[in-house]
Amino acid sequence: MRINKFLASAGIASRRKVEEYIKDGRVKVNNVVVCNLSTDIDENDVVMFDDKVVKNIEKFEYYMLNKPVGYVSTASDDRGRKTVVELIKTEQRIYPVGRLDFESEGLLLLTNDGELTNKLTHPKHNISKTYIVKINDVLTLDEQKKIEKGVVIDNYKLHQCKIRILRKEINSTQLEIVIFEGRNREIRKMFETIGKKVVYLKRIKIEKLTLGNLKSGQYRELTTKEIEYLKSL
Repeated sequence: MRINKFLASAGIASRRKVEEYIKDGRVKVNNVVVCNLSTDIDENDVVMFDDKVVKNIEKFEYYMLNKPVGYVSTASDDRGRKTVVELIKTEQRIYPVGRLDFESEGLLLLTNDGELTNKLTHPKHNISKTYIVKINDVLTLDEQKKIEKGVVIDNYKLHQCKIRILRKEINSTQLEIVIFEGRNREIRKMFETIGKKVVYLKRIKIEKLTLGNLKSGQYRELTTKEIEYLKSL
């Protein structure tokens, strides 16, 4: 098995994140640092992450959280901010699937299943994510079409998205937006390209998986049916 797949399946982090750890020299095989992502291991090898032996976990856990504003979507934070992992009571080492930024709220999945995390977060899989967004100005039809076609942020051309206007007021617009990527602060940055500011952002759906009536800060375990659905995407 490739070292990155082993670490992901052991619940260390997603496949892409553990690849960063490997490149940073934080992984050892038989007490030797390995930085090659194509390194293969077998059951006789001793794998260590940050000098601790990595063992395959016996049970994957899957949670849905209604993330509150004021939490970062990481397992730890070097600035001492509150993390979403602190809201989940579990003995397992779980981590968020993708991210919602500090000022955003809504549906966030957490798990120790690295393979599923990779599937749900890799851009090539085109997993849809639906948000309720409020901006500080009226969104014109031309601006809507420009955003939907895909604007350039951070020197990257975004994929097309879908926008549905929910309500327009004198100096604000509430809308529903569906995106198929998950770049850092993507929605906020896409509206910045047309001079608009996002003042409210809440994720309500990932594909067909909805937040439902889960209150802010509350979480629940995913059902077997929901887990199977996510794995089938």
